[in-house]
Amino acid sequence: MAHAFLGRVYGDIWEPVLSAESTSKAYEWRNRASDRERFFIVLSYDLQVRGNLGKAQETAELWAQTYPRDRVPHGFLSWISQEEGKYEKSIEESQKAIGLDPDFTPGYVNLAWAYLFLDHPEEAENTLQRASERKLEIPELLVLRYYLSFLQGDQAGMKRAAALSQEKLGAEDWVSDEEASVQAYSGRLRSARRLSRRAVDLARQSDQRERAAMYEAGEGVREAFFGNVPEARRSAMAAMELSKGRDVEYGAAVALILAGDSSRSQTLSNDLEKRFPEDTLVRFTYLPVLRALFALHYGEPSSAIEVLQIAGPYDLAIPGSWSGFFGNLYPVYARGEACLAAHRGAEAAAEFQKILNHRGIVFSDPVGALAHLQLGRALALSGDKTRAKAAYKDFLTLWKDADLDIPVLKQAKAEYAKLQ
Repeated sequence: MAHAFLGRVYGDIWEPVLSAESTSKAYEWRNRASDRERFFIVLSYDLQVRGNLGKAQETAELWAQTYPRDRVPHGFLSWISQEEGKYEKSIEESQKAIGLDPDFTPGYVNLAWAYLFLDHPEEAENTLQRASERKLEIPELLVLRYYLSFLQGDQAGMKRAAALSQEKLGAEDWVSDEEASVQAYSGRLRSARRLSRRAVDLARQSDQRERAAMYEAGEGVREAFFGNVPEARRSAMAAMELSKGRDVEYGAAVALILAGDSSRSQTLSNDLEKRFPEDTLVRFTYLPVLRALFALHYGEPSSAIEVLQIAGPYDLAIPGSWSGFFGNLYPVYARGEACLAAHRGAEAAAEFQKILNHRGIVFSDPVGALAHLQLGRALALSGDKTRAKAAYKDFLTLWKDADLDIPVLKQAKAEYAKLQ
């Protein structure tokens, strides 16, 4: 969510730059600003209007070269690197920013995320501790605490972060949505729906329509993945009523095609292509994923595999929709589904295993849970019955307390029984 990031973290430099509209206006008047403000305006335009990560990186690098003692361009470079899947680079730039200003909160935030994405929880914990020692506080640090606790299986830590979020302005709705995502990850959808409603209500009460829309879109995506078609369509349409933002539109399009509504999903896909012709995530992740899902919908797995080739360099990148807890490794998951549909079991298994190997990126995205099931299907197709049964069992163990009426759970139990 570039807009929220820019406004929250860098508002002290150029307060009016809080949205794509205000960024466009500022860009028109950029030659009247100071050099440093101009860098910020141009970089904001690269990110919020163009969505061009390559151009944004060039601008940030020039800014850093022009003002070598400025920590802000390194903060941006760290964040841009995460959306490109370059986490070692993100760590390097974060450390530069902190070295220039030990009280630069975004440096610690970006550094902790990068360590988590690389599955280095101890380094992430140390980073959060350093931020705490300097008394640095923003809502995202609580989100990080919750995320870290989830990955470590620390239920008490998750509860502490959730409780603290109720005292922190701007954190409660975000953490509530995380809690919903975690509940859904284990198949407890009724509980997840209650928490999602709470997150949406809290966001709307604070006039954060974009965030509320992201939560709705995320709920729609997971309902669609789990086979609950009416709920998926409801959430997708509710999201679109709140916002026509890039990531919201992507989430709604994914939910709708998974729910079988190819017509409305195609309309949203076409709109993304038209409105964001330069946008890196749209061009190399969102549209390839949607086109692959369209191809699978129409029974054309080979076409799905082909259209996903362009997404390869961004397979492990963090999408803009990540803050709504959906979209992580979707090119990998769609490629796995396409290989499965094409009866290429070994290749499908490799894709789903890639998801399971990157827990720090996937977090509680629904594909993280379903990768176990899909791996089982791929291994069964390959004739490896023993490993297939183990993968199915991993999924069923994860969903041991799941709601019994979820379609994908019923399918998994039936398929597992046939393997016995």
